[in-house]
Amino acid sequence: MTNAGEAFEEACRRLKLAGIAEARLEARVMIGNALGVDGTVVLGRPAADISAGEKDRLKAIVERRVRREPLALILGNREFWSLSFRVTEDTLIPRPDSETIIEAALAWASERNDVADILDLGTGSGCLLLSLLYELKNARGLGVDISAAALKVAAENARALGLDDRARFAKGNWGDGLRESFDMIVINPPYIPEGDIAGLAPEVSLFEPRLALSGGADGLDCYRAVIPWLPRLLKSSGRVFIEAGKGQFPAVADLLEKHGLRPVDFIKDLSGIERCVTASGE
Repeated sequence: MTNAGEAFEEACRRLKLAGIAEARLEARVMIGNALGVDGTVVLGRPAADISAGEKDRLKAIVERRVRREPLALILGNREFWSLSFRVTEDTLIPRPDSETIIEAALAWASERNDVADILDLGTGSGCLLLSLLYELKNARGLGVDISAAALKVAAENARALGLDDRARFAKGNWGDGLRESFDMIVINPPYIPEGDIAGLAPEVSLFEPRLALSGGADGLDCYRAVIPWLPRLLKSSGRVFIEAGKGQFPAVADLLEKHGLRPVDFIKDLSGIERCVTASGE
């Protein structure tokens, strides 16, 4: 019979051979998932035997990961803003970079008491909208996505977080068909140039939905599509928070200005990249 320590080391070995950068960290998460307990607890008792069923579950997880399937998809969830979000092959996996939008939006909201209506265009898993609603207890929000499968995941996340009474979701193409106006609009559009996708890590290029990745030839197609809707959807006192890829913020700011919005700030993520462009209608 195999013990926990041996199973962990074997998982680490296979992950390292597959080129997984954080092999030991991921192996700890995997063994915890396979045994149904926290991985740290398991490794605190390395001599403890694991059952054949637990060994098989761990082996299945490792097999998928060495094929470079993202761990979040294997486990079915990803933490974002300290909340757990269900993710599937139909949704973009939330990234820490996108928490820059949450930080900026909450900082702005803290200076006012009237943020009641939030719009999330291209909501995916719902991580942006639901994280904001979790913090802004008096707000309600609408998440829009062109993918019905993604909207189903977002609605499940809202229920799991107890936010389904304040969050609703609708299938749509950016702002098309919307008749409301909003205090806050958050957007994380696809912005990777189409020609760059094949060169990304296989976890991204092979497993995440292209619909949520590709921004066309120059990465700006979705900005060109969504920004023209914003002046009508944003209340005069409202604010837009839109994520941008590396080096894209000048082009995004130009598009915002072209359509009558005033860029206010460019906020850097933890890597020093201008990740969030904010704009107002005033």
